[in-house]
Amino acid sequence: MKNNLIIYVLALSVFLIGTIEYIITGVIEMIAGDLGVSTSEIGLLVTVFALAAAIIAPILIALTINVDRKKLLMANLSVFIASNGLMFVNLSYETLLGVRIIQGASGGIATVVAMAVATRLVEKESRGSAIGIILMGLSSSLVLGVPIGTFFSEMFGWRVLFIVIGMLSIIPLIIIYKKVPAIIEEEAVTLRMQLAILKDSKILTALVITLFYIGGYSTLFTYITPFLQATSSLSITTISGVLFLAGICSFVGSRVGGQLADAKGSKFTICLGLLLQGATLLLFALAGVNLFLFILILMIFMLATWSISPAQQLYLVTLVPRNPDIALSVNTSFIQFGFALGSGLGGLVISRTSVLNLNWVGLAAVSIALVLAILLFKKMSRLP
Repeated sequence: MKNNLIIYVLALSVFLIGTIEYIITGVIEMIAGDLGVSTSEIGLLVTVFALAAAIIAPILIALTINVDRKKLLMANLSVFIASNGLMFVNLSYETLLGVRIIQGASGGIATVVAMAVATRLVEKESRGSAIGIILMGLSSSLVLGVPIGTFFSEMFGWRVLFIVIGMLSIIPLIIIYKKVPAIIEEEAVTLRMQLAILKDSKILTALVITLFYIGGYSTLFTYITPFLQATSSLSITTISGVLFLAGICSFVGSRVGGQLADAKGSKFTICLGLLLQGATLLLFALAGVNLFLFILILMIFMLATWSISPAQQLYLVTLVPRNPDIALSVNTSFIQFGFALGSGLGGLVISRTSVLNLNWVGLAAVSIALVLAILLFKKMSRLP
């Protein structure tokens, strides 16, 4: 694969962005205690980040579609770095929500542009693997970012963590400046051309699939720390270890999902991932208090969920081959809507019933995604 080093640098930038998005799941109780608000209110820090990435990011990408991708990537990484510095200030809960919106918008744009750049720097037959590597960076934030960040926050405080991540983000910014070439559209892309893809029923169905399978994942994982505490008497340090194992599986899932999509096709990979994801959400109810079984199910759940994403991204890129930025932008928007949907539903569940009911809501969402995928691919197979 060409430009291997640059692809991994792009993955590093996405890793740091993902750490900032997901770290709330590891320190949710800590922030709630520090700010004096409820756990469900801190869950909104995940929700607003996701909504900003889902709504603001694609609008700005649409408006800047003819701008050099390198410049756009660098500009948003710079804003992302600055926003992390603001988290160190003793801000109110409401102000923190505003900072998270800035992080979500800048981080969302940077993630989409990183994937789009990656698809243009490699051979056509390696696009699935390239997307998988970028998403591997995102899932690596669960392998390393969240568990190490949670442990780091226990030692030095959660605010210091944001400063450290901001400083580390300067490294990929410099490398991108020196190594990534300018990437500009050969033909001008109009807003009408971008909106045209939303008239395609195949694309719309694929986007809804993204919404529901990510929503099913986020419903449980946003509140995985209180979920683990409710099913066992684990300490925060032990939970960090469990999150580390879960992250390894998400890391492997992203890499394998990209390779499997290139080898077996995106449709096969998507359906297999959805089947495993739904099965594990069902099995959570049967695990009971058996910690070993619970962790095993969680590992498979993470592996399955993260294997779907590169295949789904590749499927959409093949539907819109001339403008991959648009397909990736819209799909990433629906990914963030899914995170917002899941974290919002999860907060509603734990405020109204019990944290132990999260997997059932997640299962319902994933089941919808699976049914839609089967119907979509059957329809596609009948087309000439």
